[in-house]
Amino acid sequence: MKIKLITVGKLKEKYLKDGIAEYSKRLGRFTKLELIELADEKTPDKASQAENEQILKKEAERIMAKIGERDYVIALAIEGKQFPSEEFSKKLADITVSGYSDITFIIGGSLGLDPQVKKRANLLMSFGQLTLPHQLMKLVLIEQIYRAFMIQQGSPYHK
Repeated sequence: MKIKLITVGKLKEKYLKDGIAEYSKRLGRFTKLELIELADEKTPDKASQAENEQILKKEAERIMAKIGERDYVIALAIEGKQFPSEEFSKKLADITVSGYSDITFIIGGSLGLDPQVKKRANLLMSFGQLTLPHQLMKLVLIEQIYRAFMIQQGSPYHK
């Protein structure tokens, strides 16, 4: 199985890069992890609704080009389903035995995700009502994926 993480925007902060590198290394014993960073569109201050929609569409084109036809897609969206860690772990295990070889996670840019991307997703997932910077969300998500594999192994890491 392979896990792809598609994110809009480049990661700049060293402390986040270090954390992501650490969990990516740890995940290596369970799965192949592919991190794909896509360019984000510059959003003008006080952009109109139409400008925001155009930005989301451009970002959506880049995202959709990286999704495989047979990928199981989990898009992070505030309106998505929330999971306790144990249930998220079970969900990942269930996906892998359902015939999907790639699970693709998507984190949008500062404006979120275009409806086209959300429609393509097999699952919309939320980490709660808080708004987090997408760079920080990337670290949180990778840690939770690692935690999910550790739960499957019965490891005390989760406690």
